[in-house]
Amino acid sequence: MSESESMGSALRLEIKSDPAELKHVRTEVESFARAMGMTEESAGKVVLAMDEALTNIIRHAYEGAADCPIEIDLSVRDTNLHVTLRDYGKRAPRENIHSRDLNDVRPGGLGVHIMTQCMDSIDYQPAPGGGTKLIMIKCLRDSDNERTNGLQP
Repeated sequence: MSESESMGSALRLEIKSDPAELKHVRTEVESFARAMGMTEESAGKVVLAMDEALTNIIRHAYEGAADCPIEIDLSVRDTNLHVTLRDYGKRAPRENIHSRDLNDVRPGGLGVHIMTQCMDSIDYQPAPGGGTKLIMIKCLRDSDNERTNGLQP
């Protein structure tokens, strides 16, 4: 079961890598984003990007194990929502983090593409002590959105 802590313009969730946790995370993240003034559409994009990222962590970093820790931090800085996901699993080399060719029609492999389309910026960083930090940023106001993705599909 997840733990959550809300501190005004910040939200912290600690979950296990169990896919059953994702519904709770989606609800919490959408509520937080809407409370911070995001439109329903923008909040939905944040939720979708978060869901894809968490699915990738569970599938790839933890290789499907359902009992590993994931830390989720959301905070508002200036006019942006910052989302940080921290895992302690297997690191993927940065050059291996990419979307497959969109012309290759088959299930799966589009998580990174979806994340880059939904968020204004994403960045993967090796975390001290192992694992990865994924930092995603979304402007709170739709009219201010400008693509600055560090990774391209």
